[in-house]
Amino acid sequence: MTVVTRFAPSPTGFLHIGGARTALFNWLYARHNKGKFLLRIEDTDRERSTDAAIDAILDGLNWLGLDWDEDPVFQFSRRERHAEVARELLAAGKAYYCYASREELAEMRETARAEGRPPIYDGRWRDKDPSAAPAGVDPVVRFKSPNHGETVVRDLVQGDVTFANEQLDDMILLRADGTPTYMLSVVVDDHDMGVTDIIRGDDHLTNAARQQQLIEAIGWTVPRYTHIPLIHGPDGAKLSKRHGALGVDAYRDMGYLPEALRNYLLRLGWSHGDDEVISTAQAIDWFNLENIGKSAARFDFAKLENLNGIYIRDADNAYLISLIAPILAEMAGQEISSNQLKLIEKAMNGLKERAKSVNSLAESSLFLIAERPLTLDEKAKSLITEEASAVLTRLADRLEALEDWNAEDLEAAVRAAAEAESLKLGKIAQPLRAALTGTTVSPGIFDVLDVLGREQSIGRIRDAVLA
Repeated sequence: MTVVTRFAPSPTGFLHIGGARTALFNWLYARHNKGKFLLRIEDTDRERSTDAAIDAILDGLNWLGLDWDEDPVFQFSRRERHAEVARELLAAGKAYYCYASREELAEMRETARAEGRPPIYDGRWRDKDPSAAPAGVDPVVRFKSPNHGETVVRDLVQGDVTFANEQLDDMILLRADGTPTYMLSVVVDDHDMGVTDIIRGDDHLTNAARQQQLIEAIGWTVPRYTHIPLIHGPDGAKLSKRHGALGVDAYRDMGYLPEALRNYLLRLGWSHGDDEVISTAQAIDWFNLENIGKSAARFDFAKLENLNGIYIRDADNAYLISLIAPILAEMAGQEISSNQLKLIEKAMNGLKERAKSVNSLAESSLFLIAERPLTLDEKAKSLITEEASAVLTRLADRLEALEDWNAEDLEAAVRAAAEAESLKLGKIAQPLRAALTGTTVSPGIFDVLDVLGREQSIGRIRDAVLA
């Protein structure tokens, strides 16, 4: 049997981080089993579903590298098929028309609460003769749910989860206007799409019991269920925006690499021994449902940032250049020339050692393409004292006399200058870094000199001394 998974977001907002993890787990399970990963847009809430949200979901999945295998299915377009199944259930006596008014239902729920019973539908139209129907009332269609015994959801993470059938009322399949409900649409679409495995958040567990009853009543095969614990914040509370419950696009804007975010989401609730840095190929090879934990995962920005730094250090330089070029252009207020990009690429090995995000990488690259004279930040300014200016002036003279301009000769020259001045290397390197970069943090100072070149380096040193 070919494994078929699906990701089924509602297009009422961005692709949030919990949805992205659900999509990832479905994608990995399908790829691990050489099956299919399908996408369904559950757009039946016509008031809240938007084209912008659909675009955001597709864009987020594409950015994360989670490709789907067939054209997306749009649930609303299949509403007639869903209604057809409801009519088949009516004909089979497994569903019925309910004429209860809103007022009746509200009174029923209020009475149930007052008597300490669950406020669920009491089945008052379940066995009534259709001739008792009131005139001029458009009925809903309800599923005739089993009202005795138990429904057991056999879940691959949660184990067997038992629901008392008397606690699950006769859910609505078709509204009074004839439109199908979410519960019916999901069941029909999963069947028609050939979905074999449903992997989703454990907040859908009760839905699984209801959907399983419906599937069994129709006579279809119940898919395998895997309900994964939700993501919580570092404090153990439900994930909120302050914890990181943002759209995937926000993480891209903050400078996270898609492969780093993918790795981090994989480790939120799934493990493979002590492995933390897991490539996509490894993830596909190793992924299984048995290693999904039963406890809620905790989102930790510090861990994500650290992992992102690892991926940046291991990333191809040309790839990083392509990511930071538009950010640099926005920072600089102009397009970045090919010569400037070559300069940055030459310095990239040193630049990416300290970067924790694409944004910080771009920011740390900015000094390379800045026009003279540089604007020094406050910390850098404080290093250019009268004494340091004199030392830098003599250093500039020494560097100007160098025959070859390379990192090795530059290091020898700076060390010789420090020795001649009876200074520790740091006492000359710190103001030198401030003069060359305008900051107190940069790649190795000898590499900076090498990348900037003779004219630019000496010019920046003399600019700082004169400032």
